[in-house]
Amino acid sequence: MADPVARLAVRLTPGASADCIEGWDVDAEGRPVLKVRVRARPVEGEANAALLKLLAKTLGVPKSAVSLERGGQSRTKMIAVAGLTTDDLRSRLTDL
Repeated sequence: MADPVARLAVRLTPGASADCIEGWDVDAEGRPVLKVRVRARPVEGEANAALLKLLAKTLGVPKSAVSLERGGQSRTKMIAVAGLTTDDLRSRLTDL
């Protein structure tokens, strides 16, 4: 059986005063999204890299397990986290 891969919708705000996960919100279609702020600017992928690093640290997984699936140029991104189920992912983020 293959390792699980959890998917996470994120709304990223670059150029913040600190790197932080703000909590859950819903997008225009009513789907849950995780609001995240990073200090990095959206230049040459720096904000995306900071997002992946913050999520890996927060979830307690290696950086290599967290990848940007789509939305590289968008504020709303789809992140894949290898090795976690969706339930694992939600419980780790809910406990913050």
